Amino acid sequence: MSAGKRVINIDELKLEHFQQGEKYESRGVRVGPLIGAKQLGYSYDVLPPGKTGCPFHSHRAEEEMFFIVRGRGLLRYGAETRTVRAGDFICCPTGGPETAHQIINDSGEPLEMISVSTMMPAEVCEYPDSGKVGAFGGEGEQRLRHMTRADQARDYWDGE
Repeated sequence: MSAGKRVINIDELKLEHFQQGEKYESRGVRVGPLIGAKQLGYSYDVLPPGKTGCPFHSHRAEEEMFFIVRGRGLLRYGAETRTVRAGDFICCPTGGPETAHQIINDSGEPLEMISVSTMMPAEVCEYPDSGKVGAFGGEGEQRLRHMTRADQARDYWDGE
């Protein structure tokens, strides 16, 4: 892939609209595949006023970083909440509920951000607000995506 195909400008991105219920909404694009990224995931997202793009969650395998390009909002991180604004870098390392994170646009203007994450072959995410646990891995038709409630855990030997 030539150097020219490894570069794309924000103004060239074709953003796709996403909405789930009243709370979750964004326009965004996964940039990594467009520029040939292999081990890092890159995304550009715009959150409308009053919306968030994803549930409060933590990662056991993938580390994430966010950069606020324009606007301001709230960062929920573990048990804390703080204001974030244009120019802020946000580090979300792996861990449990203490590293759970979510960015919410509580302002009257769009919040634009870039996210970068390590692309691990398998991942476990925890969702403290809903008590869910998700297991993800593989590619294509062999891809695993399994969500369950933490209180529905089974013993290792159950059914054996």
